[in-house]
Parts: sequence; C-alpha cells; structure tokens
Amino acid sequence: MNILLLSGGSGKRLWPLSNEQRSKQFIRIFKNENGDYESMVERIYGSIRKVDPDARITVATAKSQVSEIRNRLGNDVGISVEPARRDTFPAIVLGCVFLHEVQSVGEDEPVVVCPVDPYVEDDYFRALKDLSDLASKGEANLTLMGMEPTYPSEKYGYIIPENADSVSRVNCFKEKPDEKTAEEYIAKGALWNGGIFAFKMSYILKKAHELIDFTDYDDLYSKYENLTKISFDYAVVEKEESIQVMRFNGLWKDLGTWNTMTEAMTEEYVGDVSMGSNNSNVHVINELNVPILAMGLKDVVIAASPDGILVSDKHESSYIKPYVDKLDSRVMFAEKSWGNYRVIDVNPGSMTIKVTLKAGNKMNYHSHELRDEIWTIVSGTGRTIVDGMEQVVHAGDVITIQAGCKHTIIAETELQVIEVQLGKEISVDDKRKFELN
Repeated sequence: MNILLLSGGSGKRLWPLSNEQRSKQFIRIFKNENGDYESMVERIYGSIRKVDPDARITVATAKSQVSEIRNRLGNDVGISVEPARRDTFPAIVLGCVFLHEVQSVGEDEPVVVCPVDPYVEDDYFRALKDLSDLASKGEANLTLMGMEPTYPSEKYGYIIPENADSVSRVNCFKEKPDEKTAEEYIAKGALWNGGIFAFKMSYILKKAHELIDFTDYDDLYSKYENLTKISFDYAVVEKEESIQVMRFNGLWKDLGTWNTMTEAMTEEYVGDVSMGSNNSNVHVINELNVPILAMGLKDVVIAASPDGILVSDKHESSYIKPYVDKLDSRVMFAEKSWGNYRVIDVNPGSMTIKVTLKAGNKMNYHSHELRDEIWTIVSGTGRTIVDGMEQVVHAGDVITIQAGCKHTIIAETELQVIEVQLGKEISVDDKRKFELN
C-alpha cells in the first residue's frame, strides 16, 4: 500500500501548543498502549504499520515541519518537501511525482491520499487498505472515502452518492452548507467529504501533465513556488466523471479546535497539573515546568507552553485565531530531528535557549555572521567541532563561538546545553550550513 499523508497547517487554532513549526498533528496528548504520550502523526503512522507492515508511507509537508516529522517518525519515512504552500493539488502532484521518480512506485500501483491528523480507530486503517484495493481494480479513476455523518455539520463538504451501497458512483458534490441544508443532504444519504481518496499512479501523472507544465520531479520542484494555488477537489475531483465513493461508518473526527481536541483526550490533564474540587468538563495541558492548579471551573480548557498560556471557555476557544494573529509570533519551543530547543529568555542584544540533543544526534555544521554564541554543557557527554577543532565535552564545560566560526555539537549521550546568543541582530535567517568532513 502506498500512502501519501498530507501534513500542513499553521497551528493557530490550537495555540499555544501549536505554532508555525508545530501544528496540531505534533501535540502529544494521546496515551499509547505502553502508557507513553504520542501525537496524532505518530498514532496514524503506527496504526498504518499495524494494518500493513510493508506500507510505503510518504508525508507531504512544508520545509518547516521536516525536522519535527523526523523527530517523531524517524529517518525511514519518506518526505515530499513542499518549497511553499500552494494548496492540496500541487502538494499531491509533487508527492506523487516524488513517489514515482524517487521511490520507484510504478504507474499501475494505487496511491491513497489522506490527511495526517484525523482522530480515528483501527477500522479506519483497514478501510484505507480497502480503498487502495478498490483503486487497484481500476473500476473508476478516483475512489473516495465518504464518512457517514453523525450530525448536520457546517464544517464539511458533502458527497451525494447515487445509491446506498457500500461502494457507489458519485452523483454530485455540495459545498459546506448551513445546518438546515446539511440536514436535507443527510436525509438523501449524503456523506462527509474528508479529503480521503485513492487512484492509480498513471491517473495522477496524466492529470499533472495536463494541468502543470513540467518535465520531471526536479523541474516541478523548481517551479513549485509559482504554481497556482488550488485544491485537489476543485482541480480534479469535481471535474472527474469516473468516480466512486466507499462508505465509512466508523469513528472519524477532525480535531481542529480545543473543544474537539479535548473531546478526544482520555485524561483530564497532561503535565504538572492539580485538579481541585468542583471542576466540570475541564481539561488542562501543561508543558511548562511550573504547576497549574484548576479549581471550581466548568467547560474550560487551559493550555500552557513556552509560547503562552490559554484559559478559555471551550466553546469560545473555537474563535481563537484572530486573537493569536495579533500576538508575537516568535517560536519559543520546537522539536527538531536531533532533539528540541526551548527559549528561556529574550532581551535586546541577547537570547538564551535550552537545547536538548538526543543521543547519537548532532546539529548541522553551520555559522552565524551577526552573533556570537556561548554554550554551557548542563548534562551528558559529547563532542563539539569549532572551525575544524574537535573537543570532548561534558557537564560544566563552556564553549565560546565567535561570529563567522563554523560549529556543531554531537551528542554521545543525551546532551543538555544552555546556549546564549549575543548580537545586535539575532535572527533565525542568520545561518549558513556547511558539509562536515
């Protein structure tokens, strides 16, 4: 089974736990069978592997999320990197051309495309396998998965099938309706359109070349930023005549707001939290190293991270985006393929960061032109390389790096470092990468 997982989003509706680098699919609030917390992307990836251990899984995502995905899923997962956000049609085309040319997926093989972040159970992943099998048969150019509606939602588009069979030809599509219209659609057997579909590779390659002028993967990648922004639904799905839909009546939730996210939580709180008396329908997620005490609250969500603290009525939390747009957008916490960093203090001319590197990992060999850095090793052992000079480091060591010096740090055990950046202009863009010989 070839699966293309679409991973995007700016993370503003689940602020402060999500930001430009860490979207909702990376928030760890779900307990797995080992009792550890995992994110939606880890949950989806692991569940696909259970259904099909040999599945080829590729994530289509922006550059800013690549390190986070490597951190969660390891280096074996395929990643189709989008140079810019151009909506789902260009993302799916780029991902499929990547699968075909880079990962050698044949033109007769089926590809399943689905979001990376729904809240689902095991039957959903078995249904993905069924969807792939239907696409492989080639009885239709496109096979969609339609969700049996549980209420007249105004958030989703609707698929109107020709009949009530488990697999049916599609009659038409309807845009997101008001509640009354949604009720009318459901009475006619309509299904939610969850953006899940499958096709043969040859089909999408043909469509791609019809709608985009490119020769191969490298050419498409170089032109990507200038492609027209358009969804796959508008560009392909709603114009396709040979199309069918497979019904799915299992659990499927889009956890796009704090209200819906907390509905899926198996515990009232995560992190250093004390729940006092007389709380009702209260959930707390705390990523800070200070305790939170909640008392006498009703229908409230509290979320705390280095980016900020949210205290909100659950219903009102759905309207968070315009308020977050006005806040300072500096990312205070991010996970990378090598570990994570947390901003501790920001002042004019300086910034202090706590860096944690996983054992066996290292930073890129890089330099900064506009700032000096001072590294203080807090715990663990490793090696630093500064302008080619290697040094073994352990707790208590201090490394001074002047502007322009190439440098990296390599963790032999888990390594914690306090990094102080000093300069008149401190920017994430002030970074030049080098090959380490």
